[in-house]
Amino acid sequence: MSINAQLAQGSKLYIAGSAGSAEVCTAITVGYPTIIAITGHAGVANGDVVTFTGFTGADAALLNSVSAVVKNYATGATNDTFAVDINTVGKTITIDGSNSTATPAAWTQVKEIKSIKPSSAQASEIDVSDLDSTAKEYETGLITNGTISFEFFDLVSDSGQQAVLAAYEASDSKSYKIVLTGASTRTFTASVTKFSTIPDASVDGVQTGTFELKVSGAITRS
Repeated sequence: MSINAQLAQGSKLYIAGSAGSAEVCTAITVGYPTIIAITGHAGVANGDVVTFTGFTGADAALLNSVSAVVKNYATGATNDTFAVDINTVGKTITIDGSNSTATPAAWTQVKEIKSIKPSSAQASEIDVSDLDSTAKEYETGLITNGTISFEFFDLVSDSGQQAVLAAYEASDSKSYKIVLTGASTRTFTASVTKFSTIPDASVDGVQTGTFELKVSGAITRS
């Protein structure tokens, strides 16, 4: 038995909703990743999706109105810092007082989740064989992060389940995050491709359902 294996119990799924409260940025360190300082102990955490506004400088457009995932959050004595995967190496971006902000999305927990079952991520294969090849030759193409299936206990009163259903019915892509035990978070954008609008029901059972997310783009670990 592996005594170091991470328990699954306590893992949670969240769907992004409306914007939360804007947090004032106090400093920026350009580079890759870009490092942002915010007023101490603010309402931002690893895995959050934040949208930047109010930066100045010749290259401020690299941040303004851009959304990114918070990584490597660190608490400081006065100000906290975090990283975002935006390449600002050699660029000129400055803080404009309290006008420079990072606004996190407000997360809603999708409750009553029974299981999380991702498909395997897979890289495409590009056939580069030519007439001089002595065997098939391939290059690795783009990665697809596949789908994630969730089994849940059907609960009409749960705002998280209703938000996923609404995204399904509207064909909307949303930001999601899975917070695993051990302080590990996965943040991604996805569309809902399947949803049990009629729950499973049986004698001596409870109402259950499933939904499936199709991941678009990268999955950020934080």
